[in-house]
Amino acid sequence: MDTRRTVEEFNDCTSKIIGCAMKVHATLGSGLQEVIYQRALELRWSARAFILKEKKKCPFFIGITILGHGGWIFSLKMR
Repeated sequence: MDTRRTVEEFNDCTSKIIGCAMKVHATLGSGLQEVIYQRALELRWSARAFILKEKKKCPFFIGITILGHGGWIFSLKMR
């Protein structure tokens, strides 16, 4: 099965993801805990026909030293 996407499909997918993030921010505003935005994004993505395949913490580095784990990296798939 060929899973490659055309440029148009990629751009459409990217626009939907960014649109969801903008809608969440416009609805909730700023200043909330990250977990609230994360949950809201997951709900918006689900409503927009995305499947959350994987979610993992993102490490932050200075040089080769890990400062800690912060934000999230999401792996999405269109239905």
